[in-house]
Amino acid sequence: MSQWSQVQQLEIKFLEQVDQFYDDNFPMEIRHLLAQWIESQDWEAAANNEAMAMILLQNLIIQVDEQLDRVSQEKNLLLIHNLKRVRKLLQGKYHGNPMHIAVIISNCLREERRILAAASMPVQGPLEKSLQNSVVSERQRNVEHKVSAIKNSAQMTDQDVKYLEDLQEEFDFRYKTIQSLEQNDKNSALIKQEMLALQAMLNTLDYKRKEVLSKIGRVIHEIDMLMSNMLTEELLDWKRRQQIACIGGPLHGGLDQLQNCFTLLAESLFQVRRQLEKLDELLTRLTYDGDPIPVQRPQLVEKVNFLLYNLFRNSFVVERQPCMPTHPQRPMVLKTLIQFTVKLRLLIKLPELNYQIRVKATIDKNVSTVSNRRFVLCGTHVKAMNMDESANGSLSVEFRHLQPKEMKTSSGSKGNEGAHMVTEELHSISFETQVCLYGLTINLETSSLPVVMISNVSQLPNAWASIIWYNLSTNDPQNLSFFNNPPAATLSQLLEVLSWQFSSYVGRGLNSEQLNMLAEKLTGQQVSYNDYQLSWAKFCKEHLPGKSFTFWVWLEAILDLIKKHILPLWIDGYVMGFVSKEKERILLKDKRPGTFLLRFSESNLGGITFTWVDQLENGDVTFHSVEPYNKGRLSALPFADILRDYKVIMADNVPENPLKYLYPDIPKDKAFGKHYSCQPNEVSKPSDGGGKGYVPSVFIPVSKILNDSAEPHSPSDLLPMSPSVYAVLREHLSPTAIETAVS
Repeated sequence: MSQWSQVQQLEIKFLEQVDQFYDDNFPMEIRHLLAQWIESQDWEAAANNEAMAMILLQNLIIQVDEQLDRVSQEKNLLLIHNLKRVRKLLQGKYHGNPMHIAVIISNCLREERRILAAASMPVQGPLEKSLQNSVVSERQRNVEHKVSAIKNSAQMTDQDVKYLEDLQEEFDFRYKTIQSLEQNDKNSALIKQEMLALQAMLNTLDYKRKEVLSKIGRVIHEIDMLMSNMLTEELLDWKRRQQIACIGGPLHGGLDQLQNCFTLLAESLFQVRRQLEKLDELLTRLTYDGDPIPVQRPQLVEKVNFLLYNLFRNSFVVERQPCMPTHPQRPMVLKTLIQFTVKLRLLIKLPELNYQIRVKATIDKNVSTVSNRRFVLCGTHVKAMNMDESANGSLSVEFRHLQPKEMKTSSGSKGNEGAHMVTEELHSISFETQVCLYGLTINLETSSLPVVMISNVSQLPNAWASIIWYNLSTNDPQNLSFFNNPPAATLSQLLEVLSWQFSSYVGRGLNSEQLNMLAEKLTGQQVSYNDYQLSWAKFCKEHLPGKSFTFWVWLEAILDLIKKHILPLWIDGYVMGFVSKEKERILLKDKRPGTFLLRFSESNLGGITFTWVDQLENGDVTFHSVEPYNKGRLSALPFADILRDYKVIMADNVPENPLKYLYPDIPKDKAFGKHYSCQPNEVSKPSDGGGKGYVPSVFIPVSKILNDSAEPHSPSDLLPMSPSVYAVLREHLSPTAIETAVS
C-alpha cells in the first residue's frame, strides 16, 4: 500500500494535520494524482543536488502533462483548470530554483510519515497531551468569539458616530438660521420656542457625545483585556508548539487563526482611531461648557496608539525557524558558509503594508555569547515583506540565501574551542523593521530561537542534541547562556522527544518496550518515568559504562543506519531494535527453532545484528548472534538480502539458513519478501554462461559455528577447509561464491 493510501485512511484529526502543509507551493491534487510516482523518487537527495532536482522537476511536469491529457479526454473541466494552473506554477516558480520544490516535496513526505507514525502509537506522551488539552482549545474558541464581538461593537459605534454627526449638522443649521434673523424677529414667541428646541437638541448632543465616548472606551478596554490575557497566552502557546515541532513533535497549526485575530483587532483599533478623529472634527465645529470630548478624547487616543504599538510588536514573528535545506530535520543548526532559510510573518495583514516593510537580518545583535566566536551574515539580508510569495496571502518574507561567516578574533585567528564547547554555544538571529501607517511609526524587532553554529558536519549530532535539550527544557526564546548551567530534564518527556526523532526522521516512533530499554540505558536501572530527572551530561557528554561513546552518539548512529540502510524494514515494524541481550533471550527461549529478531548493537556504533534460537540434540536451547552489520557491510548488500541468503556451517553439516521465523512467529519470506532486491541466489554453473565467458558470481553471508567442545581459535583455523567440507559446499555453491564467502 502506498504511503498516500495509508494517509487517506487516517482519522479526521490526523487528516487535518496533513491538510495544513499542502498548499499552492505543492498542491494536494498533484500529490493525489501522482502518488506512486512521487513516492518512488529520491526528493531528499534532489534537495541537495541541483542537477538532479532539475531532472525531477522536468519529469514532474511531464507527469502533470500526461495527467492533463488523460483528464482532457474525460472532459473534467475543474481538474483540467487546476492542472493547467499547477503546470504554470511549476514552470514559473521553480524553474530557476528546482531544489526548492525538491525540499518542499521531501518535507511533505516526511511529515506524512511522522503523522502516520503518530497515528500508529497508542498513547500520547506528556508533552503532546499538554499541547492538545481541552483548555487550550476552549481558549482558542473564546479568543475568536471575543475578537468577532469587538469587531461588531466597533462597527456599531461607527453608526453612533454617524448619527451624532447628522444630529450636530441639524443643530448647526437651525442655530445658524436663528443667528441670521433680525433682532426684532428673535423676540417672537416662535423663535423662543425654537430656542427651547435647540436647547433640547444640545442636551441630546451632549448625551450622545458621552454615550459614544463611553462605547469607544468599552471597545478599547475589551481589546486591552483580550490582548493582555488570552491573546498573549495564545501567542505564547503557538511559540511553544513551534519549539516542540522543531524537535520532531506534532505540527504546530494555528498561525492563520492568530493572524485573523490580530488583523481584526488592528482593523478595530484603526476604526476606533478614525472615530476619535471624527469626534475631534465635530469638536472644532461645536463645543460648549462641560463638553466631554476635549476631556476624554486625548486619553482614549493615547490608549489606542499604545495598543496599536503593542499589537504590531507582538505580531512580528518567525514563522519558520532557521534551517539548512540540506538538513531539513535539523533546524537551528547552521554551518558556516552554508545557506539557510528563515521565514517571518506580520500577523497584521493589511493591504496598505504590501511591499512597504523592509526587514533586515543580523546575527548576535546586542548580545554577548558564551564564547569569543563572532559571526556575520553574508548574502541578501534585507528584503521586503509581501503577500504574493505565500500560498495563503499572508504578509511575510523568506530569506533563502543567508550564510553565516565566522569573523577572525582580535588575535587574527578564528575561535578554536572544543567540540562540546562549540555545540553548546547559542547564538541569535535578529530581525528588525519599521512600520509607517496612518501617521504612526512603529519599530519592530524579533529573533529566532537560539541556533548552534558549526564549522564541520561532524559536529552536527552534538549540535542537534543541544537544540533538543534547550527546546525541551525551556520556553525562554533568548536564554543564550542556557548551557552555563543546563537544567535536568524529566525522563518521561525526554523519552517522548526521542521517539519523535524516530517518527520524524525515519517514519516510525518507538513503542513502550523500546522506550523502556532506552530508559534503562540512560539510567542504568529500572526507574519511574514521571519522577526521574536526567542530567545533560548523562545524555550527551558522559560515555556509556564500558564504552567509548555517549548515549546520544550511539542513538544518532542508529538513526543514520535506519535512514540509509534499513528504512523500509523499520517502517514496517519488523526491527525490534532496542532490546537488551538478556531480554532477547527471554523472548526467544520458548519459541520454535529458527525464530529470530533484529536488534541494534550496544557495543558497535551504527550496527545491527540478529539472534536466533536453536535446539541441541539433548533438548537444550541455545542462542546465536551474528557479528553486527555496519553501514560499510550494508552498503555492499541490502539487509533484507542478507536475511534471505544467510548461511551457517555447523561442523561438517550442509550450509543452511537458520533464520525461519521473525519474532514472534512471522515466516521470514512473508515479512521481508517484498524488500528482497532480486530472486534468491541460485547455484551458478559454468553452462549458465555469464559476462564474457565468466561464471556469474554471488555474494552470500556465511558464518561457521564451532561445537561447544571446540578449542578456541588457533592459527590452524585459518588454513583451507578439509576436502570433505569443500565437497559438501561445492554441491550447493559455485567456486566464486565459496571464495567470496570465505574471504
